[in-house]
Amino acid sequence: MINLRNDYSCIACEKILLRMLDLQNEVNPGYGLDEHSKRAEHLILKHLKSNDSKVYFLTGGTITNKVFISHALRPHEAVIAIDSAHISCHETGTIEQSGHKIINVKHSDGKIKVKDIQDVINIHRDEHMVKPKLVYITNASEFGTIYSKKELIEIYNFCKANDLYLYLDGARLGVALTSLHNNISLEDLAKYTDAFYIGGTKNGALLGEALVINNKTLQKDFRYSIKHFGGMYAKGFVAGIQFEVLFEDNLFFDIALKQNNLAYKLRNDLIKLGVEFEIDSPTNQLFPIFKKELVKRLEKDIMFELWTEYEDKQCIRFVTNFLLEESDILKTIDIIRNAL
Repeated sequence: MINLRNDYSCIACEKILLRMLDLQNEVNPGYGLDEHSKRAEHLILKHLKSNDSKVYFLTGGTITNKVFISHALRPHEAVIAIDSAHISCHETGTIEQSGHKIINVKHSDGKIKVKDIQDVINIHRDEHMVKPKLVYITNASEFGTIYSKKELIEIYNFCKANDLYLYLDGARLGVALTSLHNNISLEDLAKYTDAFYIGGTKNGALLGEALVINNKTLQKDFRYSIKHFGGMYAKGFVAGIQFEVLFEDNLFFDIALKQNNLAYKLRNDLIKLGVEFEIDSPTNQLFPIFKKELVKRLEKDIMFELWTEYEDKQCIRFVTNFLLEESDILKTIDIIRNAL
């Protein structure tokens, strides 16, 4: 079976596994206070070109979102997010469980617009409603789309003018930053967000995300919040070692670029076969549409997610990962060509 289901089913890239094997007998302080975590933070901050940001390593995206949003908001404050956002429909109500309402807005391309945020503010005007305080965006989005630098700056400036925090979920930040259509850098994210995270889980790591807090006010007591919400793990050096490997050379970006290039190859070949797509994604998630009977045939040889269901057709999701090679893409195309 060819795995196009997701980009986190593989254990970890070889360089990370080899480094961890090399260090298997090393003893480190716990809770992220080790030298590997410190060096990983230093390497990330070099990319950000920021002396004000702080980096914290957590195990996964859901706990990262929960800890940061819960830390940033007072009890009566709420999050603004699109209705397909990860916190809205793939995190089992963890934000609401911590006492914060998510105010959802509809979207057309996986991204939020300034007008959407303004509409929420216009409705929530007094103490009889929750107070919008944090705007949550994702890059790349759940639909593989990405924000432009212009869009990011517009949203950030609007947030600052309206006393809102801007938080960016970077579970697939690698493929966003290495997309052919991208013009945002890590340095830009340090300037134009209050916080964001760099996803390792979906970009070659065994586990782990690097949360970057740029807003100095939100850095205060953050380690207390990590512990309070169950996000601090004893072997914090496990994440530190991985991000050290990812950022001591170009590995983080190399992995993401490979995933994108494989997706571009698959997308272009599918277009040649006359396949239509639900959305035009410039990253490693693709959303082709096939007749339902053809989808059933493809399931025998390819692993993928079912997406939008139409009357006689089905949109499915393909996601490329770092273990795939071009030969896997060519085989996938042959399978689809024969099925067509």
